[in-house]
Amino acid sequence: MTMEKPLKKVCIICAKGTIEDVYATLVLANGAVMEGIEAKVFFTFFGLDAITKKQYKKLHTATVGNPAMRMPGGLPFPSILGILPGVEAGVSAMMKSQMDKLDIPPVDEFFEMIVAGGGEIYACKLAMDMFKLTKDDLIDEVNSVLTVGDFYGLCGGENTQIIFT
Repeated sequence: MTMEKPLKKVCIICAKGTIEDVYATLVLANGAVMEGIEAKVFFTFFGLDAITKKQYKKLHTATVGNPAMRMPGGLPFPSILGILPGVEAGVSAMMKSQMDKLDIPPVDEFFEMIVAGGGEIYACKLAMDMFKLTKDDLIDEVNSVLTVGDFYGLCGGENTQIIFT
């Protein structure tokens, strides 16, 4: 697709900590840096799980209230099943297995690739304060903790797109 003014920068906001939301953010950010587009990623509220040392390897798929969830064969997944012990863990393991088969990198490798490609990772100060987290609780790839206003300040300029995942 040819554009008169090509995209120069994406600013991606991740507010949810499920596998599908975090991976959407990581795929978009990694795709941007691979295309030479400046990428800045802001993790807020439950999205902080993706950049918190204790949580980033424990991301799960949402099984309750997820209308897009399907069982093998394409039948809708009955949301009520998600409350049963072990169901969410099983569905999450199945998702991770499918991603492994497609050679999709784990979260930590995605962060390494994004940063190596020039992408920047930020945490939301408000959410950090709410959850009583400090910079030491975050993975090393996080540049800094910012207010949303400071993040928007980084997102200025021509040909910038803000994406909320």
